[in-house]
Amino acid sequence: MVLSLPELLLLGGGERKLTACVLLLLLELFLEGAEVEASSADVENHLELGKRFLANNQLSDALTHYHAAVEGDPSNYLTLFKRGTIYLALAKTRFAIQDFSQVLELKPDFTAARIQRGSVYMKSGEFAEAAQDFEYVLQLEPYNEVVIESQSRLGPAHEQWEIVQELLDHGDYRNAIPLLTQLLEIAPWSIRFRQARSDAYILTDDLLSAISDLRSVNRLSQDSTDGYYQLAKLLYRVGHATNALKEIRECLRLDPEHKDCFPFYKRLRKVEKGLTSAEQSRDEKQYEQCITSALTALKHENDEPMIIFEAKRLLCTCYTRDEQYTKALSHCKDAIVIQRDAQVYCDRGDAYIGAEMYDDAIHDFQEALNIDENLQRAKEGLDRAKKQQKRAERRDYYAILGVKRDASKQEIHKAYRKAAQKWHPDNFQGDEKKVAEKKFIDIAAAKEVLTDPEKRRQFDNGQDPLDPEGQQGGFQHGGQPFAHFHHGSPFQFKFHFN
Repeated sequence: MVLSLPELLLLGGGERKLTACVLLLLLELFLEGAEVEASSADVENHLELGKRFLANNQLSDALTHYHAAVEGDPSNYLTLFKRGTIYLALAKTRFAIQDFSQVLELKPDFTAARIQRGSVYMKSGEFAEAAQDFEYVLQLEPYNEVVIESQSRLGPAHEQWEIVQELLDHGDYRNAIPLLTQLLEIAPWSIRFRQARSDAYILTDDLLSAISDLRSVNRLSQDSTDGYYQLAKLLYRVGHATNALKEIRECLRLDPEHKDCFPFYKRLRKVEKGLTSAEQSRDEKQYEQCITSALTALKHENDEPMIIFEAKRLLCTCYTRDEQYTKALSHCKDAIVIQRDAQVYCDRGDAYIGAEMYDDAIHDFQEALNIDENLQRAKEGLDRAKKQQKRAERRDYYAILGVKRDASKQEIHKAYRKAAQKWHPDNFQGDEKKVAEKKFIDIAAAKEVLTDPEKRRQFDNGQDPLDPEGQQGGFQHGGQPFAHFHHGSPFQFKFHFN
C-alpha cells in the first residue's frame, strides 16, 4: 500500500516516526535528483557559451566557461579535452598537458588527446615524453602520417641538443646559436632551449636578441621573479631604464621583498626618474631643468655605459640648445665615445656651429650621414655649416672684441685684455679648450688689426688684412698669431697647442 503525503502525515505513534524518516529520505533523494538535473543543465549551458566564444576567437572567455563545465562534470573527458585545447591555443602548455593527461586517465585509447600531448611535449623540448606518446598512437594507428612525421624529427633533434651542450661547455657560443635556432623551430615552447640561446646571446654581446628570448622564457615560465629580474637587468644594460622599471615592478608584485629586485628597484627608480624628467623638459624646451635632471641621473649611475650614454646624450642636446656650447661639446664627446650615434653627432655639429668652429661642424654632420645617409637633419646641418663658414670668412674684428667702430686704441686694448683673460686656452680642458683656442686666435687677430692704423684702415674699407689670400699675406711676425704677445703685451702667456 502506497500512502499519500497527507496520509503519511496523519499516521501516529511509531508508525509516524518511521514514516517521517522515509519521507525525509524521499525528499533528500528528490532534491538530489533536482540538483543533478540543474547541474547537468548548467554544464550544458557553459559548454554552449564556451563554444560560442570559441567560434568568435574569444579564448579567455571560452576558457572561463569550460572551467565551469569541468567543475560541474570533472569526469567528462571531452570537456577536459576541449579545455586543454584552449590552454594550448593560449600557450599555457603546462595546464594543457595536465588536462590531456587527465583525459588519458579517463580514456587511455583517446588518440586525439595523446597526439595533442605528444605534440606539446615535442614543442616544449621534452623529446623522450613525446616519443612515448607517438609510439603508443602508432601501435593503434600505424599509418598515421602526422605522427610518423613528428616522430621522425625527434631523434635528430635530441642528437642536435647534445651537440649544442658540448659547444656551450667549450664556450663556442657563436656556433651554438644557429643550432639552437634550428631546435626552436621544432620546440618553440622550450624554456630550456630559449634560456640557453639567451645566455649565448649575452655572452656574444647581442643583448637585444637576448632580451627577446628572455621575454619568451618569462612568458612560458608564467610569472618568474628571477625572470623579471634578469630581464630588467638586461634592459638597463642597453639603456632602456623605463622598460627595466616596468619589469622590476612585476618582480616586486610577486615578491615585494625580493632580495635582488628590491635594492635594484630603489636605484633604478631614481635613475629612470632623472632621465624621464630630462626628456620631458627637453621636449618642453626647459633646458635648464633638462640639464639638472640628467645630472641627477648621472649622480645615481656612474658604472653602466648605456645609461651614462643616455644621460650624456640629453646633456649634449640641452646644453647645445641652451647655447652653452663649451659644456655641450664635452658631454657630446663623452656620449660619442660610448656609442657612435647620428643624432649626437648632429647635436655636436650644432654646438660647433654655435662656437663658430665650422670645420668641426662639417665633419660631425658628415659623420652622421656616414651612419645614416638618409638623415635629413644631418643634410640640413651640413649645408648650414658650409654656408655659415663661408659667411664667417670675413671676420668682424670689432664684434670679436665687443667695441664700437669708433673705439679708441685705449678702449681696444682694454677690451682685448678682458677677452684674452676670459678665453685663454690654459683655463680650459678637453673640447672646451678647442673652443677657447678658436676664440683666442680671433681675439689676437682683432687686436692686431684694430691697434695697427694701416690694417684698421684696410678693414674699415672692406678688406681683411689678415686674409691669407689677401695682399697682406697673414699675421705679422711670419704669420704667427701669438708672436706679438712677447713684444710689449701686458700678459706673458704660456700657451701649448695639442
